[in-house]
Amino acid sequence: MGPGALLAVLLVLGTGDTTRAAAREDTFSALTSVARALVPERQLLGLLRRYLRGEEARLRDLTRFYDKVLSLHEDSATPVANPLLAFTLIKRLQSDWRNVVHSLEARENIQALKDGYEKVEQDLPAFEDLEGAARALMRLQDVYMLNVKGLARGVFQRVTGSAVTDLYSPRRLFPLTADDCFQVGKVAYDMGDYYHAIPWLEEAVSLFRGSYGEWKTEDEASLEDALDHLAFAYFQVGRNVSCALSLSREFLLYNPDNKRMARNILKYERLLAESSNQAVAEAVIQRPNVPHLQTRDTYEGLCQTLGSQPTHYQIPSLYCSYETNSSPYLLLQPVRKELIHLEPYIALYHDFVSDSEAQKIRALAEPWLQRSVVASGEKQLQVEYRISKRRRLVVSGIASLMPQSVVYFSAWLKDTVDPMLVTLDHRIAALTGLDVQPPYAEYLQVVNYGIGGHYEPHFDHATSPSSPLYRMKSGNRVATFMIYLSSVEAGGATAFIYANFSVPVVKNAALFWWNLHRSGEGNSDTLHAGCPVLVGDKWVANKWIHEYGQEFRRPCTSSPED
Repeated sequence: MGPGALLAVLLVLGTGDTTRAAAREDTFSALTSVARALVPERQLLGLLRRYLRGEEARLRDLTRFYDKVLSLHEDSATPVANPLLAFTLIKRLQSDWRNVVHSLEARENIQALKDGYEKVEQDLPAFEDLEGAARALMRLQDVYMLNVKGLARGVFQRVTGSAVTDLYSPRRLFPLTADDCFQVGKVAYDMGDYYHAIPWLEEAVSLFRGSYGEWKTEDEASLEDALDHLAFAYFQVGRNVSCALSLSREFLLYNPDNKRMARNILKYERLLAESSNQAVAEAVIQRPNVPHLQTRDTYEGLCQTLGSQPTHYQIPSLYCSYETNSSPYLLLQPVRKELIHLEPYIALYHDFVSDSEAQKIRALAEPWLQRSVVASGEKQLQVEYRISKRRRLVVSGIASLMPQSVVYFSAWLKDTVDPMLVTLDHRIAALTGLDVQPPYAEYLQVVNYGIGGHYEPHFDHATSPSSPLYRMKSGNRVATFMIYLSSVEAGGATAFIYANFSVPVVKNAALFWWNLHRSGEGNSDTLHAGCPVLVGDKWVANKWIHEYGQEFRRPCTSSPED
């Protein structure tokens, strides 16, 4: 086995048994876990470096032997009759060459590499993690209308007709290889999602064509694989037989003995002949149906603004101020308030926490991050998309408020975990005038979004009397206080769908809004979503405040509009 083939050992992820896979199922969904994946890869780099050094030394010695023997053959004056030369020739052929060919050094080098790999294998991503990352790219592709060719080059561009918009310009480009594009396309292909599979497979075919004949050890796929999958994907979508036939014929140029492809070509040719006299409409590939279809266009349009509000300053009723809420607690250090929207009432409080406080909250939560579950009736179900994790609250069923296509990593922190959390609660109470102590408010929920992490349109308050939320015996969620614990480079805005505006991620700021009218009715205009994070590591902390305990702090009225 050559050095190139040996490198492939390092690139096989998640090949352990099912028990091991289950134990590490959610390791690489949150971005904080992805960052930790750098540790085992650095270990693998160290293993590979030692292997390469061992192989280089071995190859230097083989080169020395080769040069020595070659010099004897190149010297035409070499006296074969010389008994010393005759002896060394016989020895080389009888012994030296056998030792070279059967040397254990290469086997020892590769065995050391394999042994080292097996030690870190349990810390590596599973195939489900690769699938999740591929789906995340497709999500970003959809929401931000990203061009696949641009993504393959490492740039984030939205292409609408002839207009090209740069959404984000990375300091360093990270282009994708043909095999990378193939893997994304294959994840979609295996789900029967040809809308996403075709552009990624097309890009894979294009890149494989450009590098055909170049062997890369780490690649799992080849041009033939990409052609094969793309041909069938075209056939499945609107019976685009002509494209499938063209790609299949190209496949046979590289693999002429493939009988299955030869049979496919005969089938495509017969179908084309049968339909030659019929007008065939050009196939239109439809985007797969997604949850919240009725709000999808508005939601994605708001996400594409990246939280920009270019005409916000023109509304005279919106203002900025220093807020104390008549609280002595804030008298010497008022909070900078920016009124974002009137109906629903939404305010942004800048620099609500310090850098050190935000960092400490993240550090306290990180060891407890777990994958979320959502409730369906009385049953708890695992969610399909693996974007985050949640630690269960003392009151079960809170997660039932999440759409089933949304998952993120989160942890619930009691104020007894650290005195700083008590201080934070006092600050929230002083600013809002509400009682934020359990059971009148939930513990602080800290969330870390993953690759392309998002939260589809939802309400924070319960919309059904049977909601598990009422098990807290403290009424509905009357208000939301959300703190941005990090900044992101692009994306991740909070979009209010029916109110038709979005708020960008502002590090250390807090977003506050009322979920209920004073009558106790839910405010439908608070339907909101977390846009996918395009680039960055998004952390937020949520404090959900309930109705009970606020009777004299926010008195009720009979008017549904208050």
